[in-house]
Amino acid sequence: MDVRVLRYFLAVAREETISRAAEAVHVTQPTLSRQMMELEEELGKTLFLRGKRRISLTEEGMFFRRRAQEIVDLVDKTRAEFQAMDAHISGEVWIGGGETDAMRLLVRTARRLRASHPHIAYHLFSGNAEAVAERLDKGLVDFGVFIGATDLSKYDFLALPVTDVWGVLMRRDSPLAARRTIRPQDLRGLPLICSRQSLVRNELAGWMGDSCGTPDTVATYNLLYNASLMVEEGMGYALCLDRIIRTADDSLLCFRPLEPRLEVSLHVAWKKDQVFSRAAARFLQYLQEDLAAQLPPQA
Repeated sequence: MDVRVLRYFLAVAREETISRAAEAVHVTQPTLSRQMMELEEELGKTLFLRGKRRISLTEEGMFFRRRAQEIVDLVDKTRAEFQAMDAHISGEVWIGGGETDAMRLLVRTARRLRASHPHIAYHLFSGNAEAVAERLDKGLVDFGVFIGATDLSKYDFLALPVTDVWGVLMRRDSPLAARRTIRPQDLRGLPLICSRQSLVRNELAGWMGDSCGTPDTVATYNLLYNASLMVEEGMGYALCLDRIIRTADDSLLCFRPLEPRLEVSLHVAWKKDQVFSRAAARFLQYLQEDLAAQLPPQA
């Protein structure tokens, strides 16, 4: 098995026919079919369900697709880093993170760095803490932005000088929209849309206590945008962080913070003893400078 065969497999999985996949990777159909059969023989698993009109993946095929994509991404990232080792600092910086307005801090650093090194490109991955940590551990991102309670003991990290605020995203015509803050008892019996992250659920459960009763969770979300569509359509109230979804006066939605106030800290982390590309190393240098500039002066 080599990377070329993995790219062939991903093309077949994406195109769902041998003919279209062969065109995409510029090989003949018989060659591609033979490569896929040899791949299945090597793995000892059936990866494809071959129908008359289309090819689909078996359960083993879907698992292999995830692994193949991770390997190809890592190879491409490594190749780009080596190609960037020239007189000019160029290359790629890969950043993963949850949805938070604090990502602006890293974007501002990227903008400042780009003014000096315009050949650096940036790639953003959005996901929850588990997904970001997995990609960080596998070397698929250089930096991860983590929100709230996260075990960072195996990483080096910087605390960001901001916090995010928990609250409720609701329709502007909701009765709760008249309140300036939302208390636990205000949510009793209401349909709630909650994050799937276990640490987040525990944090919010501690805030609710017993006064809310058993929460009526009608849906869960990974990233907030699709959950906001549920709120717009009247499915429920989303427990979420502020400044992720637009809630200007012309929006159907509004945000109300929790009472007692519930804030979470944010950190940017990277693997301990990480060997950075020149681009990633320079980004970290600039980020450290930017964060240090925001610290209050010492007495």
